[in-house]
Amino acid sequence: MYQTNKRPDSPVSIIGAGIAGAWQALLFAQAGHAVTLHERSDAALMDSTSHWAGGMLAPYCEAEVAEPIISRLGERSLDIWRRELPDTPFNGSLVVALPRERNDFERFARMTEGHQRLDAAELARLEPSLEGRFREALFFPNEGHVEPRRVLPKLHERIRAAGGIIKFDSDVSAKDLDGLVIDCRGLSARDEEPDLRGVKGEMILIETPEVQLARPVRLIHPRWPLYVIPREDNLFMLGATSIETEDWGVSVRSALELLGAAYAVHPAFGEARIVEFGSGLRPAFPDNLPRISVRGSKVTVNGLYRHGFLIAPALAELTLRYVERGQIDNEVMRCG
Repeated sequence: MYQTNKRPDSPVSIIGAGIAGAWQALLFAQAGHAVTLHERSDAALMDSTSHWAGGMLAPYCEAEVAEPIISRLGERSLDIWRRELPDTPFNGSLVVALPRERNDFERFARMTEGHQRLDAAELARLEPSLEGRFREALFFPNEGHVEPRRVLPKLHERIRAAGGIIKFDSDVSAKDLDGLVIDCRGLSARDEEPDLRGVKGEMILIETPEVQLARPVRLIHPRWPLYVIPREDNLFMLGATSIETEDWGVSVRSALELLGAAYAVHPAFGEARIVEFGSGLRPAFPDNLPRISVRGSKVTVNGLYRHGFLIAPALAELTLRYVERGQIDNEVMRCG
């Protein structure tokens, strides 16, 4: 069991400055460790899966399809987000459905908890732009959302404020580094985790001043939940598909479904300006569950799949507890 005594001459090196690595670096730096965060790309993180993420902090909604461990880690992460970034929007999230998806809507309600049923009038009071659009909705008041491209720089600044060092354009491997190494490279870690696979998630960014939303809206869909996430400056992210392929780009079918979902939420989206198409490859193990693997002085944190922004803070907390106290979470950690 590897344990550190937090001395400056016992460094902690973290590889990968996306959401998983950023939270590891922040919590370790705040705990007094000498942290260096390495990122092979530049500060824009254009090659990172986090750059294309939705940033939804929705453990209650995710319970519809995810294992209970995701809810457990996600609920703990909400507390950490609130503690570390108190300006994080926790306005809740909404789930709606077209009449033809009524059965799936009711199934979603049965499979999840922590929600309130809203009738049309209550929905209109909560989101005036949705007045007259849906007969009812599920409101999850304790959920939140972040804008990945804005929140990651905030996390990086917090790391520096806590004494950590961030090195962009630093393409290193564990063998190049001394002390404890935490590998958060995602799919690039397949040299160490060969059973990782990439699951493509596609997104579209649109702009319109005609719709105002304070929280993400999920639209029940036969293949996957599609959502409209408000951003700053009249922007909305439409996401996200989940396709078992490792190619890049957005397919015509996916674009039609994403744009169609936005139009179903509000017709004014039909006149919105398309700003960007994009996709990212989410790192996933065969069971689609996260894993913290410990091999001596090397720790690998990977397999966050669709839940990176939701569960990364809790995974960082588990890693820190293992290093400092030897605590092992048997659902997540593998040692040896």
